[in-house]
Amino acid sequence: MARRPQTSPSAPAVAPVATEERERSRAIGGLQALWPFMSPYRGLIVASIMALVLTACVSLALPLAVRRVVDNFRVQDGAILDQYFMAALAIAGLLAIGTGLRYALVTRLGERVVADIRMAVFDRVIGMSPQFFEKIMTGEVLSRITTDTTLIQSVLGSSISIALRNLLIFIGGLILMLLTSGKLTGLVLLIVPAVIVPILVLGRKLRVISRENQDWIAASSGNASEALGAVQTVQSYTHETASRAQFAEMTETSYEVSRRRIRTRALMTVIVIFLVFTGVVGVLWMGALDVRVGVMSEGTLIQFVIYSVMVAGSVAALSEIWGELQRAAGATERLVELLASIDAVQDPDLPKDLPEPVQGRIAFENVSFRYPARPETAALSDVSLDIAPGETVAFVGPSGAGKTTIIQLIQRFYDPDSGRITLDGVALTDLTRDTFRRHIALVPQDPVIFATSARENIRFGRPGASDEEVEAAARAAAAHDFIKALPDGYDSYVGERGVMLSGGQKQRIAIARAILRDAPVLLLDEATSALDAESERLVQQAVDELSAGRTTLIVAHRLATVKKADRIVVLDQGHIVATGPHDQLVAEGGLYARLARLQFTDGSAAA
Repeated sequence: MARRPQTSPSAPAVAPVATEERERSRAIGGLQALWPFMSPYRGLIVASIMALVLTACVSLALPLAVRRVVDNFRVQDGAILDQYFMAALAIAGLLAIGTGLRYALVTRLGERVVADIRMAVFDRVIGMSPQFFEKIMTGEVLSRITTDTTLIQSVLGSSISIALRNLLIFIGGLILMLLTSGKLTGLVLLIVPAVIVPILVLGRKLRVISRENQDWIAASSGNASEALGAVQTVQSYTHETASRAQFAEMTETSYEVSRRRIRTRALMTVIVIFLVFTGVVGVLWMGALDVRVGVMSEGTLIQFVIYSVMVAGSVAALSEIWGELQRAAGATERLVELLASIDAVQDPDLPKDLPEPVQGRIAFENVSFRYPARPETAALSDVSLDIAPGETVAFVGPSGAGKTTIIQLIQRFYDPDSGRITLDGVALTDLTRDTFRRHIALVPQDPVIFATSARENIRFGRPGASDEEVEAAARAAAAHDFIKALPDGYDSYVGERGVMLSGGQKQRIAIARAILRDAPVLLLDEATSALDAESERLVQQAVDELSAGRTTLIVAHRLATVKKADRIVVLDQGHIVATGPHDQLVAEGGLYARLARLQFTDGSAAA
């Protein structure tokens, strides 16, 4: 069964009725949210409006020239007729220039605004804490940044200007129709209510369907992103067929919703155009009778007909553009939801500064924490721990004991439910995240490798580092030899997620990145888990050298990695159950001794 797409990054899927009510209440008012992005370009907007008004006025002047030509077609003086034709050509030329200018200005405005929106959304999302991404898939965010902004670009760069131009033509055409023939104009106005009613009724329905369509597109994009991001796992478990079926089902659902949108819009277009042109035919009939009895001239009737066609065409265009505006309003709302998302982790309004130089003293004071996605299970319970500057502390324990949680809390990806964490005596919540994170280097359990060169992957740790510093960090992490062996050495492209590297090679690049960062606090989360024995020995030597004079926190399942730590903290079910050096903990028995026996013997003693 296809997963219902989420309508908000901060809440699960909204019931259809509630969604519909929200859609009805806002109409196209959601487009107001675009103004903060447009207001910096007021000059461009004014120029676009001037070009738009020019083209509308020129368009409305064209029928006047046609009337003059028709009414004077039989005059004896050919020079007068030539002047009228030349005037008509001049008006057409002016219309062409104005239209081209309008297109250039409006398109530029749309491109600029959409680029600003994309940057604003990315700037917002890239700084959100992990809790945000527990509620919305990355693929859905990408869909909003791409699909939704493309829709807004189409509206800003085309639809809105066309709508305004047609609105001006509609108003100006009606006024000129009234001046041309009040009786025929009155007949035309009788048709207007019949045209507006289906636009309003079907327009509301169209907006609800359009929003649902965009949600399903985002959901299918998120599903595809997730599957492609784990393509090797999908293939290893022969899950391709199931993945194809799931994506196909979501895509088909999106298609069915789009079919409903297309049917609704087509129905609205049919009704509006039929009513409009039926009215035009009726008005022409009445006008033809007036010409026959001499009430008006042929040129006047043709002028009125042209204005009628222009007004009818503008109404038809407005009805179609209304649907585009409905979709753009829904897309704008989805982007605004991202921009308005409140991060669970906030920087303080009046941040403090860390004392210089940073020593790296870390303290946990009665810290308790539950992950928002698993509120029924305590990840840490009343944990208190003081880590001295330059001390190497290892955290061990069974899976789910809280080891990685400590690493995440130190980086303030989450805030504890109670208690506090300090760095050099200052609570992390009193600091901006940038302030203390730049003093931390991390080697995660799953190394993140970017789709660029090996050199730039290492330089990610300190963007201003020289090539010599990058290579020195690689040597310290036992990565230099295999990098030099790559086709282009340090400039070799390593592929998306580092697909061209082995697990151990990825890990060593991640370690080199941390070494290059040269931070006073070093976090190693299973940093040597993917290494063979020889690489582990080399990297361990590098880690020993790197950790000298730095506060180092090591998370490891392999106890051989942590035996040299100054202190080992044993965690179980979120509690600290023992602390001390390796030999002491083994002598005391308990959980650590059991884990040691399991790893250093065949397990019979533990049994």
